[in-house]
Formats: sequence, structure tokens, C-alpha cells
Amino acid sequence: MTRKPREPRLRDRLREVVRARQYSRRTEKNYWYWTRFFIRFYRMRHPKTMGEAEVRRFLTWLAAERNVAAATQNQALNALVFLYRHVLEQPLGDLGAVQRPKRPRKLPVVLSHEEALQVIMALEPPYGLMASLMYGAGLRVTECARLRVKDLDFEHGVLTVRDGKGAKDRASLIPHTLQAELRNRVREIKRAWLGTRPERRTPVTLPFALARKYPLAATSLQWQWLFPSGNLCRDAEGRVVRHHLHISAIQKRVRAAVRSCGLNKPASCHSLRHSFATELLKRGSDIRTVQELLGHADLRTTQIYTHVLGRGFAGVNSPLG
Repeated sequence: MTRKPREPRLRDRLREVVRARQYSRRTEKNYWYWTRFFIRFYRMRHPKTMGEAEVRRFLTWLAAERNVAAATQNQALNALVFLYRHVLEQPLGDLGAVQRPKRPRKLPVVLSHEEALQVIMALEPPYGLMASLMYGAGLRVTECARLRVKDLDFEHGVLTVRDGKGAKDRASLIPHTLQAELRNRVREIKRAWLGTRPERRTPVTLPFALARKYPLAATSLQWQWLFPSGNLCRDAEGRVVRHHLHISAIQKRVRAAVRSCGLNKPASCHSLRHSFATELLKRGSDIRTVQELLGHADLRTTQIYTHVLGRGFAGVNSPLG
């Protein structure tokens, strides 16, 4: 009697589909988090046995009982739509009326030029340089951490962000004041790379299936992290590799620097990116150019910075003068 092949576990199947579509590992992690949350909410029922009604109830519960933000509920919705459409191949129909959290309009926390420089100066290497890139080039913290040697074009003063938000590449500028420091950093990386025998070089993590397609890329100079972690780890295939500095380590140090500077603002790494945008607009840069440098798909996202600058009140005077 021939045994029926065992069906792959849901987590393995989800991982396989996500990676086939070349989504980021962060997206994979988020999709599995919400899939597991959904399953546990229904006391370990398999999603195959559920559908639109259960998804609608779960999303409504998140808003009504857990009081999650609108963005968090959208994450859960996107994960479950992906699960049913691409993993289970049972696309969800009309979800009907799902209670949505109110999305409060909040202005971003922005630092002045002087405050941003204060925070940068309070950080030790290499975190000061990373904060400088977030402020000077408008990078997200993940984009900054993932920079590689090959992403810097000193001749043209261009920095390339690979696989940014929405899996898109974009170009930003290398600030003139950082050229020398970045060149020195690349020289240090090259010196350490040349000082290690080829067979003893630790490979760096590579995106997607590049490690299999180009076996030598992981130990090449071009693919080395600009901000490598001091510790080694294992990749998804179990190989010992070197990753970039952990995002949380950067965030922790920036928050500590903000506190040490005595700034009365809940500023973070992302505040440096916000400050980049507002400074460019304040100095007369075209909003379309700022949109392109930030990598915003929708101009309305960039326009929030005009409200930070108070440009929506042009020509209006207070009764007090």
C-alpha cells in the first residue's frame, strides 16, 4: 500500500511562497506572526477550515478589543489575504463591514538642524556615521544598516538604497561632509578583507538566492556590509555568516543620545529621516525631488512635511500679531 505524501507544514509552505516571491525576511516574519496569531485566536483551528467570517471577526476583535492602530490592523489583513490567496489558494471574498480603528492625524517628530547635529555628535562610531546618513541622506534605519560597499558611488556622490520599502531600489545623495569618513570606512573594510586569506573569509548574508547563483559573491569586497555586526550568526540554510549591525542596537543608541542631549522630544531614528525632508523643503528644494529621495510612492505622504513647516498657514496672521 502506497502512503500518501505528507503535506508540508503551513509554516514551511508560507516560507516557500514568500521566498519564491522574493519578499523580505521581515515580511516573512510578519506574515507568519499574524498567521500564528489568527490560528491561536481560533484555538488552533487550521485556516483551511475557516474563511471570510472568521477573518472579519478577528480583524474586528483587533480593533475593538485590542485597540490596535490602523497600520497594525492593515498588517494583519495583508498577511491573511496573502495566506489565503497564495498559500492556501482559497482567495478570500468580500469581508464585509470590518470595524476599523480611527487613524489619528499625527505630525512627525522633527529635529532642528542644530538638534540633529547634537544627537549625531553624542554617538560613538560607527553609530554617529549611521545617524549622519539617516539625517544627511534621508535613509530609514533598515536601509542604513543594509548598506554595502558596492552601494556607494563616490565619483557621482550617489548612494543606492537596495530593496527599500516596497522592495524598491532608489538613489539618494552622499553628503559632501561625509565623503571622507565614508571613504575611510571603505578603506578599513578593504584592509581587513585583504588581511584575511580567501579561504578564511566569513561570507556575508546575501539576498534571495544569490549565494547559490554567485558562490563567490558572499566573500567578495563589493558585497561586504558597510556596518557589519561583530558577531557571527547562521543563515536560513544553517551556514555561518556575518550580518549587519542589528536594527535595535542602532535605535537604542539613538534614543539614548536624544536623552543625553536633553531634547524634550520623543525623537528616534526615523525622526532623523523626517528632519532630512523638512530641512530640504525649508531650504527651497522641490517637493517632487524630496519625494524621490525619500522613496515615497504617493506625493501626499511627502506633503505632511509642509504641515510641519506651517506652510499651510501662508498669509495667515495670528490675532496677537
